[in-house]
Amino acid sequence: MPTRRNFIIKSAGLAGTFSMLSFTDAVKAADEIRHSLSPQLNPSAGSDEDFWGWVRESYTVSPNLINLNNGGVSPQPKIVQDAHIRYYQLCNEGPSYFMWRILDQGREPLRSRLADLAGCLPDEIAIDRNSTESLNTVIFGLNLKPGDEVALTKQDYPNMINAWKQREKRDGIKLVWINLDLPMENEDEIVKRFTDVFSDKTKVVHITHMINWMGQILPARKIGDAAHARGIEVLVDGAHTFAHIDYKIPDLHCDYFGTSLHKWLCAPFGSGLLYIKKDKIKNVWPLLSAPDTMKEDDIRKFETIGTRSFASEMAISTAVDFQNVIGTKRKEERLRFLKNYWAQKAAKIPGVKLHTSLKPEFSCALCGFSIEGKTPEETEKILLDKYKIHTVAINWENIKCVRVTPHVYTNTRDLDLLVKGIEEIAKK
Repeated sequence: MPTRRNFIIKSAGLAGTFSMLSFTDAVKAADEIRHSLSPQLNPSAGSDEDFWGWVRESYTVSPNLINLNNGGVSPQPKIVQDAHIRYYQLCNEGPSYFMWRILDQGREPLRSRLADLAGCLPDEIAIDRNSTESLNTVIFGLNLKPGDEVALTKQDYPNMINAWKQREKRDGIKLVWINLDLPMENEDEIVKRFTDVFSDKTKVVHITHMINWMGQILPARKIGDAAHARGIEVLVDGAHTFAHIDYKIPDLHCDYFGTSLHKWLCAPFGSGLLYIKKDKIKNVWPLLSAPDTMKEDDIRKFETIGTRSFASEMAISTAVDFQNVIGTKRKEERLRFLKNYWAQKAAKIPGVKLHTSLKPEFSCALCGFSIEGKTPEETEKILLDKYKIHTVAINWENIKCVRVTPHVYTNTRDLDLLVKGIEEIAKK
């Protein structure tokens, strides 16, 4: 029977080989070693530091900064950076030729690959630049009349809140606000907060799948089902869950969905995805005008934005490759392991409070904390100045904390330093 000693010897013997393998081949080799172990010795997907060490080497992380604000925007693995640069240089060899006649021909294959990752039809996916663009397309594209109501929370993302406020001001719709006391650990109670504001005039419910401020996961499917039972359409902001949590978009039973691919998919900055259920496409106006010859039920009508970055768009496919090699389920397990690794230790420090549930159904990578006697801004500044740990201070509505967001390249040594910093700040 294979032993841990054999595993270490075998890993050490292949160390030199891994440096010469592609990322894909290295991951396959690692899996072969891991699967050869007995169940008692086989490390879990989340805590296998050898495997995740190889993943870390795929990123160009700074040795002088511990980046724990990956919730803002994620770095790209080197293979994605290289693809982006390669396509960008190709475009500059003859822009109008290589952009429109060569790279643009890759959009339909990319659409299919994204649809496969999302679990939907290619004709339900539009490729755009970020969550704001995709969700604003729906917010401004829906046919709503004065007096129609939209249910949303005060904890939603500001760009979406502002878009709905503009529609309220311009078109006379009514916004009905829900104020969530987070963290919450009862799905039925969360659903009830939404259904309590539903009325005969409610036409749309806006659901943020994961609250960006501190990582609360909302039961989007249950809220959506409750809305559909009342004839209400469902718009989901999936900026922080796509390629982070293991699910398919149709699993949420939503009509509309938007996300940023430069977050958890680690695609080039300024890349996003819009999903609209096939039978709903014809009902949504494009944010920018589409050609008269384009059918109303064609998802591509949302992509007529003129000249864009073909290079960043085509490099999305490489990010999909990277995601598929790791596997979304394994990625989710790792991210939740990292969050729990530091948060469980920090929670035991006197004066430290967590603002995020540690239950798996309510959180994954993102987690907020606060220190008694310190503002979030003060704590964030000390972590950066003294420990070179980059986090973000959150001060929004009833949420005041420091948000910590590791990624797949984060290791436990980084998080040990974070816990040490929190403990020293709390003592003072």
